[in-house]
Amino acid sequence: MPHRALSVFENLPDQSILQRIGNTPLIRIRLLEKEFPHITFYAKAEWFNPGGSVKDRPALRMIEEAERTGELTVEKVILDSTSGNTGIAYALISAAKGYQVKLVMPENVNEERREIVKAFGAEAIFTPALEGSDGAIREAHRIKESAPGVYFMPDQYNNPFNWRAHFDTTGPEILDKTHGEVTHFVAGIGTSGTLMGVGRFLKRHNRAIRVIA
Repeated sequence: MPHRALSVFENLPDQSILQRIGNTPLIRIRLLEKEFPHITFYAKAEWFNPGGSVKDRPALRMIEEAERTGELTVEKVILDSTSGNTGIAYALISAAKGYQVKLVMPENVNEERREIVKAFGAEAIFTPALEGSDGAIREAHRIKESAPGVYFMPDQYNNPFNWRAHFDTTGPEILDKTHGEVTHFVAGIGTSGTLMGVGRFLKRHNRAIRVIA
């Protein structure tokens, strides 16, 4: 039986699944307002992206920018290190576009993420858990350097289109849905793409907006 992750492709022609990335709902969290009645809370529901996370946005942007510049061509394999969500995004997008993918992940990544990237056709290589993400990053660079003509490496930790994807999409969506009245933005760090991209966009609109990690 196909993995349930593949259900996102059902009844969708060609690459139309990619058109569903972004424009996620902004959900009001009324439960918090009972404790803080003078504050309105919203959550950006990034799990509505087809890959299930915010990482779909930068993964698509990095891949499409590389296509535009010619750095990524059909014969190349997409290679990067990941702890999970970006890898799922790479695998989903590459399945839609027809690319091969090789992901380097710490061996303690959970079983569900392993199954999902495999279901989308990605090859996974695992590095020692004690080395964490740094070990996966080093191994990805080693593989790339061993055969530079074979691989395209988005390098999510250093690629400016990681944060730029959020500057151009997530930030404007938040500003639009809050009618420009947002006062604070809170996000986790990770690669810092979401925090930097959304934060820079919102600060350009109003420097008084607080950006909190």
